Amino acid sequence: MTRTPTPTTRQDWLDLLESTRLPAAMWVDGEWAQARGGATLPLVTPRDGSVLVHLPAADEGDVDRAVRGARQAFLDRRWAGLEPRERGEILTRWADLLDRHRDELALLVAMEMGKPVVTARSVELRTTINLIRWYGELADKLMDESPRGRGEAVALVTREPLGVIAAITPWNFPMTLSTFKVPAALVAGNSVVLKPASQSPLSMLRAAELAHQAGVPAGVFQVVTGSGPVTGAALARHPDVATLTFTGSTAIGKQLLGYAAESNAKPVWLELGGKSPNIIFPDAPDMAKAIETAAWAIHFNSGQMCTAGSRLIVHESVRDTVVAGVVEHLAALRIGDPLDPATQFGPLSSERHRREVLAEVTSGISSGAKLVHGSDSPRPGPGWYVDPAVFVDVDPDSRLAQHEIFGPVLSVLTFSDEESAIRIANNSDYGLGSSVWTADLARAHRMSRAIEAGVVWVNCFEEGDSSVPFGGRKLSGHGSDKSVHGLEKFTALKTTWIALT
Repeated sequence: MTRTPTPTTRQDWLDLLESTRLPAAMWVDGEWAQARGGATLPLVTPRDGSVLVHLPAADEGDVDRAVRGARQAFLDRRWAGLEPRERGEILTRWADLLDRHRDELALLVAMEMGKPVVTARSVELRTTINLIRWYGELADKLMDESPRGRGEAVALVTREPLGVIAAITPWNFPMTLSTFKVPAALVAGNSVVLKPASQSPLSMLRAAELAHQAGVPAGVFQVVTGSGPVTGAALARHPDVATLTFTGSTAIGKQLLGYAAESNAKPVWLELGGKSPNIIFPDAPDMAKAIETAAWAIHFNSGQMCTAGSRLIVHESVRDTVVAGVVEHLAALRIGDPLDPATQFGPLSSERHRREVLAEVTSGISSGAKLVHGSDSPRPGPGWYVDPAVFVDVDPDSRLAQHEIFGPVLSVLTFSDEESAIRIANNSDYGLGSSVWTADLARAHRMSRAIEAGVVWVNCFEEGDSSVPFGGRKLSGHGSDKSVHGLEKFTALKTTWIALT
């Protein structure tokens, strides 16, 4: 099959949009399905505020249908009964299909959540495809255990799939953060019911259809759409869901723990918010790179990342240089239509989210912090656009430095020595990502050990691949996605003890 050339201009992407079918239903039992009562929710694009499509608003009965279908698929072993190699081959074919439809999927991501389409194609789709392919290649390489040295018995320790896995994922990386969970659960032999965020379900709906085309049997991978308070709550409370995995806000994560307690006490694995410290020492091996990366860490995805480097912690001797450089990079950003390949910074996800982010900027100004770049006013025109904001003279205990704004708002804090840098970095309820810039190897190790976070990047930011785990601690959650460790939450250990005498 010959692939259509990738669009290179804004008009090319607009032409592709004209010919692209937007999903307008859920994916249940291998086919498109509407909500039983016919209720729908409008999907508004942050690009210009227009309604793209109306999608089903699943209620408790719709969720029950999806879970029952997934449960039946698990019990009759249409997926779990396949040899691991076969499951892996299907996941690999799925990755190949996603790659073949890469432009279409990048377009859907850009339209549903405002990510610049070039970034969606080069980053979001790359990570998604690589991770699914990685798990597909891992499928027949996993080993169980048999403790040695016993003459009177044989002990087998096996990992078994749990059944139906529920995954609830956010809008900011609609494909990447779903595939942090889905392929790991599938390769382990489970069935999956995914509820993507109501703001950005299109790309994963299309991905589910492609999974079925790749050979994932009907019922094994379901995608339901609707609101969190109705659809998400019904999924979290369902007694036939064996495990729930969630990426999103800390507040919603706490609610899901309660829903699990109300139903079958299912395990709930949480990847929640963050307020990542990005620490720059004067001996950073490449100060220009550190400055450029600090700007990137707050503007990438319009600052809508749980790992965004929203606390820039800089040694007092280089603060002015670093701040001036960050502001220079942010001022040069090309802000505009996500379908324009030249765009580097797209809109925020919704009008409501823009109001919330700008209110935080206003609050920061009122608190006495100094705004050196940006504004608490929206950019004119259609769509939910803002300018990145940079604050200096920020109190480490203030809301500006403590609250996850989930937008392009940077707080600059200063330190005088290593001890104070660690104290400021750990002065947070969150513990997800972090970064340290230094040429001193011993300091890099000391800082990495002292920082309370699930991930520490040294002389870089937001790096990694499918082979390393990702997760947090404190109010950033628990459990890991990606890597071999990402399988652990989707399996249960079983011991089989066989007497030989």
